[in-house]
Amino acid sequence: MVNYTITMKQKMAEYLVLKEPYFALVSRISLWCLILCSALFASSCKTEKKQAVAKAQNEVTSRVEALPYYGEATFTPHWFSSDSDSLKNFHKIPDFELTNQNGELITNATFENKIYITDFFFTVCPGICPKMTENMTRIQEEFIENDEVLLLSHSVTPDYDTPEVLQKYAKRKKVNPKKWHLVTGDKELIYDLGRNQYFVEEDLGITKDVNDFLHTENFILIDQNKHIRGIYNGLNKASIGQLILDVRTLQAE
Repeated sequence: MVNYTITMKQKMAEYLVLKEPYFALVSRISLWCLILCSALFASSCKTEKKQAVAKAQNEVTSRVEALPYYGEATFTPHWFSSDSDSLKNFHKIPDFELTNQNGELITNATFENKIYITDFFFTVCPGICPKMTENMTRIQEEFIENDEVLLLSHSVTPDYDTPEVLQKYAKRKKVNPKKWHLVTGDKELIYDLGRNQYFVEEDLGITKDVNDFLHTENFILIDQNKHIRGIYNGLNKASIGQLILDVRTLQAE
């Protein structure tokens, strides 16, 4: 009996010695399978996370497929199709004549079949204007190669901001004269455009004249047919990002 037990132990030992390479191989294969499965799982999680983030960003930024129209200072949205008869008598930016930083005449014809973003500023403004100009520069760079998009900044101190002053300011701020017009001209015209045509001020119900200073951070988006299609906070990064997306929406209409 003792001899039988010893013999069985010896045979088992010999078997294990013979099979050791096999068990080692199986162990290595199992380990690699575990590593591969872990990597695939991690990759899958990352992909799902990226898709979730992209979806969330899309939901935040892509508000609508088409932009509304605005025709009064309350900025009540009107949802017209581009061929709607209602647009025939809907508010448009009227004709104007102003002078840009290069001494060139700027009129409504300058923006014929163009999308443009407009604001109101003055060159010696120490408050909100520098940030507004910085954000306008961001928009300029975003559409620098796009001939369909222009920028228009009106001086609210036109007596001081002559074309020569505007040109110096434009050079300091790296304004591209083919893309961005800084304009001066008749003060009454500029203030009327700001308050009664672009509706840039938010003081609803308050009557103002040319002696009441016009100062606002709002950017206004105008489409190819001179209709107002959006209002944005010119100091807010997220609002500027939305403006850029809305310009692309207009281009796709």
